[in-house]
Amino acid sequence: MATAAAQIPVCASVECQNEARLQCPTCVKQRITEGSYFCSQDCFKKSWGMHKSQHTQSKALYDPFPTFNYKGPLRACYPLSPRRAIPESIQKPDYAETGIPKSEFMQRGGAIRVLNENEIKHMREACRITREVLEIAAKAVRVGITTDEIDRIVHEATIERGAYPSPLNYNYFPKSCCTSLNEVICHGIPDQRPLEDGDIINIDISCFKNGFHGDANGTYLVGNVDDRGRELVQVTRECLEKAIAAVKPGVRYRDFGKIIEDHATKHGFSVVRAFCGHGINELFHTTPNVPHYANNKAIGIIKPGHCFTIEPMICEGVWQDHLWPDGWTATTRDGKRSAQFEHTLLVTETGVEILT
Repeated sequence: MATAAAQIPVCASVECQNEARLQCPTCVKQRITEGSYFCSQDCFKKSWGMHKSQHTQSKALYDPFPTFNYKGPLRACYPLSPRRAIPESIQKPDYAETGIPKSEFMQRGGAIRVLNENEIKHMREACRITREVLEIAAKAVRVGITTDEIDRIVHEATIERGAYPSPLNYNYFPKSCCTSLNEVICHGIPDQRPLEDGDIINIDISCFKNGFHGDANGTYLVGNVDDRGRELVQVTRECLEKAIAAVKPGVRYRDFGKIIEDHATKHGFSVVRAFCGHGINELFHTTPNVPHYANNKAIGIIKPGHCFTIEPMICEGVWQDHLWPDGWTATTRDGKRSAQFEHTLLVTETGVEILT
C-alpha cells in the first residue's frame, strides 16, 4: 500500500467516509487515482473483489459513437468496465443470466395486482434496501468521481444487503444502476465520464430481494449549479410530491399526469411522454402504466394493495427524446437538461404509503 500525498481523499470502501491515506499499489502503477485510496488494510481487503475491476480501465478513453448526432455536449465515455459479479448466495431474477425478463412478457397486459400482507412485507424490505442504496450513492456524488465508480458503490452496497441490483442484465442493461447526466432523461449507462462542476445527475436504483423489486431515484447537484438548473431539480421534486399527495383509492391512474404537467408548465418546463411510471412487485415493470402528462389514456382505478411508481421526467426545453446508439441512453432532443425523481408507492385503505 502506497501513502497518499497532498489533499486527503475519502476511503473507496462502500459506506466508509474516513480519510484515506493508503493507495492501491496496482492503481499507482496504472496511474489510476479515482477510487484508489483506502483508510486501512481492512477496507482495502474488504473491497478487493470489486476494486480490482478498475485495473482494466486504464486504457485510453474514447467515444464509441464518433459519428452519432448528439443533441447536447455530453458524450459516451468508454471503455465500460466489466460486468460486476453477483455472489451465488443471492437470489436472482429470471433475466439475470439470459437478459430476458420472461415473466414480464407472460404477464404483459394483465390485471393490476392487489398484494397480500406477506407480499407487502417483502415489498417493504426491497424498498427499504433500495432507499438505503440510493442514499449511499447520493453521498458519493462529487466533482471528479466517474459514473462507473458510482455504479461500483451501488453494486457493492446492494450485494452487501443480500439483494440483486435489478437493472443488471435487465434486457441486457450492462450496469447495476442508471446514471443520467444533464440532458439525459433516463437510462444513462455508467461509464468513465467524471462528474464536473455544474452538472446535475439522476441516480436510479432498483433492488431485488426475496423475489420483489424496489425502485427509486433522485437528481443531485454537482458543485455550483446555475439557478435555472436548481429550479428544474426543485420543480421536478415538487411534481412528484404533488402527484403522491393525490394517491388514494378511487383515483384514476390517468389523473396524475395533469397534476404534474400543470405544475411543470407553470414554471416554464415540459414533461416527457415516452417514459412513464409502472406497476412493480415480483415483476420489475408491470401494469399499470402511469403517464406523467395531461390528457393521457392510462387505464385503471387505484385500489388498496396496488403497488406502483410515479417518476416524472421534467425538461428545461422540449419534451421529445433522442436515443443513443447504445439502445438505452435517452436524451432531450434539444440538448437541454432534464431531471427526475421517483418513489415506489403502496396504496392503503385511506391513502398511500411511500415505500422508498
